Amino acid sequence: MDITLNNGVTMPALGLGVFQSAPEETTTAVEVALNTGYRHIDTAAAYGNEREVGNGIRNSGLSRSDVFVETKVWVSDYGYDQTLHAWDKAVGKLGVEYLDLLILHQPAPDRFEKTIDAYKALETLLADGRVRAIGVSNFMPHHLKQLLEATEVIPAVNQIELHPYFTQQDVQAADSEHGIITQAWSPIGGITFYPGWGGKDRRNVMQDPAIAAIAHAHGKSPAQVMLRWHLQQGRSAIPKSTNPDRIAENFDVFDFELSPPELGVINALDTGVRNGPDPDEAREERFAMVITEA
Repeated sequence: MDITLNNGVTMPALGLGVFQSAPEETTTAVEVALNTGYRHIDTAAAYGNEREVGNGIRNSGLSRSDVFVETKVWVSDYGYDQTLHAWDKAVGKLGVEYLDLLILHQPAPDRFEKTIDAYKALETLLADGRVRAIGVSNFMPHHLKQLLEATEVIPAVNQIELHPYFTQQDVQAADSEHGIITQAWSPIGGITFYPGWGGKDRRNVMQDPAIAAIAHAHGKSPAQVMLRWHLQQGRSAIPKSTNPDRIAENFDVFDFELSPPELGVINALDTGVRNGPDPDEAREERFAMVITEA
């Protein structure tokens, strides 16, 4: 299932995410995913595993043009010249000559002038053919408004935390207004049960009884139901796993359909509670992380 971006480029709606995938596990996970049928891999400079993603793509034996490669520029590389060099670092580690989608990882509102300059560098990379599409991640409606007022190219994608317990309807509406595809990170609610995130009162989306009932009715898993929920509503989703069985399960979502009432039940689970970092908060120490050279 492909999604057509606002510049005409097609992107597989379902991809493999590699956030928190250890470098030593990433190459195998990417190779397994591509052999399973995935054709979209999402990584980031800040994940520290771009090199291993590239190795997995090459090990799969697929042609470069058969794999949609998405990565992200980290905040420490924001600024016009710095972001142009961030492209050099990304393609060098991935071992590719171009990127299918390059996005800014955070709005970084405490230094938004540099964010604007970074996006202008993405526009240059797009014009030069070094990337096929550009976008953003974790941008709220007010960030998008500021960006659009200062730049020329509307982002193709906005990647945000999005799962049944946190649907960010305001962000989805702003994206839709501008023809931006909303891409879900933590699409099956991993952020609600990852170790080290949030407090002891967190609710695990994977264990929600309403989702379990829908899954039982279709002979599917809760994860498969959530991924189908994203796809049927026009979103992209990038579930993360290094487990071959889970990778295969997450891709097996094209042989059933959720009814409008079932979609409504899942939509109604939204709690409005963010589990990941607040995009409006400055995180000086984290933002200062240095991205190594290729």
